[in-house]
Amino acid sequence: MDKLTEYPKIIKNILSEYIELSNRYGNNNIETFLIADDMKGHYIWMNLGWQKSERVAGMTVYIRINNGKFWIEEDLTEEGIANDLVRQGVPKEDIVLAFHKQKMREYTDFAVA
Repeated sequence: MDKLTEYPKIIKNILSEYIELSNRYGNNNIETFLIADDMKGHYIWMNLGWQKSERVAGMTVYIRINNGKFWIEEDLTEEGIANDLVRQGVPKEDIVLAFHKQKMREYTDFAVA
């Protein structure tokens, strides 16, 4: 698998599926969309809008591709984006759970860095 071309496609497909579901079944006052910077390898599932009288603006998922690995910086999904990546054929050693302290990553099944 050519990581430079395939990894961006994989993450955009995964996030697009989640976003489509969220837009179909979610709150109509909250827009859910993908921000993708293929040149720098940043992919963000973003939410923006209003819920009752409260402003909603934040990330559900933020992943960067750095040195041929997925660095999961934020993941508020129920099952975890890392599991979706593995199901798509990404080796666990190419996935870093960056939202954990580096010291704690060695206790996961994924890459430390």
